[in-house]
Amino acid sequence: MKGLLRRPRVQAILGWMVAGYLRLILRTVRWRHVNLQSVEPMLAGEGGALVLLWHGRIPVSLALAPHLRRRPERRVLISPSSDGEFLAQALARCGFPAIRMSSAKKGDAAKARAAVAGFRESLKLVGDGGVLVITPDGPRGPNEVIAPGALQIARRAQAPVYLAGIAAAPALTLNTWDQVMMARPFGRGAVVWVGPLLAPEQADEAQMAALGAQWSAALSAATRQAEALVGSVPAGPRPGAAGT
Repeated sequence: MKGLLRRPRVQAILGWMVAGYLRLILRTVRWRHVNLQSVEPMLAGEGGALVLLWHGRIPVSLALAPHLRRRPERRVLISPSSDGEFLAQALARCGFPAIRMSSAKKGDAAKARAAVAGFRESLKLVGDGGVLVITPDGPRGPNEVIAPGALQIARRAQAPVYLAGIAAAPALTLNTWDQVMMARPFGRGAVVWVGPLLAPEQADEAQMAALGAQWSAALSAATRQAEALVGSVPAGPRPGAAGT
């Protein structure tokens, strides 16, 4: 099955289908944004920024598009894996080109070089005034736990960070490590914004770990608030589950 998914034609078809679904949910769901005024200075300004949302909310992530499209340059961080390829194609079709990056396993020199290149590209984008969207618990979890890589980008970029808790109802919650939320058309949706936040430039390892726990809790709380606003309660385990 994995071999089939790696075929370029299959990836292109999946990308086209996912892009169609993302657009359908954006256009047919009645979206409500909470605390959007805190994001307005970034949307109206020229400086770079980061936007974080949980990996399981990628299928409803285009709810952010009408606002983030006000910025001329916006990208999304996506794993370079074959599973991430069709998603990268789908988001590019929707106006959010990808930067391909994920953490590398110890001893894998090729992936380490790719991770460094992606990190540098991310910093350049934000430094040049672009907006970078990150799912900081992806691509394999643990669920709703911000990984060190996203924190390091925030610390090095010294740009404002915004958290986006997203939910929709009615929706199907898949039995995956990240509890993927698949919204149905013509329902209700909510985005709860938190920020701006800033990672201290001189923070040490312990301080960054504490910051990660703090931001993870805040993003999860915003996501739970969005769920409450639309009456959606996903089934199964929440934070901490890891992919395989």
